[in-house]
Amino acid sequence: MMPALLIPIVAAAATVASPQAAIEQALTASANGWNSGDIDRFMALYADDAVYVSDATVARGKAEITQRYVKSFAAGANTRGTLRLQPIAWRPLSAVHVILVARWTLAGPAAPQTGMTTLVFERRKAGWQIITDHSS
Repeated sequence: MMPALLIPIVAAAATVASPQAAIEQALTASANGWNSGDIDRFMALYADDAVYVSDATVARGKAEITQRYVKSFAAGANTRGTLRLQPIAWRPLSAVHVILVARWTLAGPAAPQTGMTTLVFERRKAGWQIITDHSS
């Protein structure tokens, strides 16, 4: 028989979300930030030391990445349209690292745009955070 003191610990462990579920929840919150024009909410998923690569550009650190995006946020909206992310492939690298390949789509005032992104997540004290984003 299991000692009574261990039952709450076992029950609590059973409710912990899988890495994929936790990351998908965080991605949804980030996309909701984009779609509502809240850059801080959108950027909350990025680690302070994240690296962002797109085309021939490399941005180092959350502050620099934020500066790349800030011009798209105005008056409580995102001028580039509504963001949707569709996960395509997951690859766990370790207990604290996961790679996600996803398709991003922007639908809005201009013609729809779409592309691919490869995100490397690391589990930190603040939860799962993007440490590398390569989007095209």
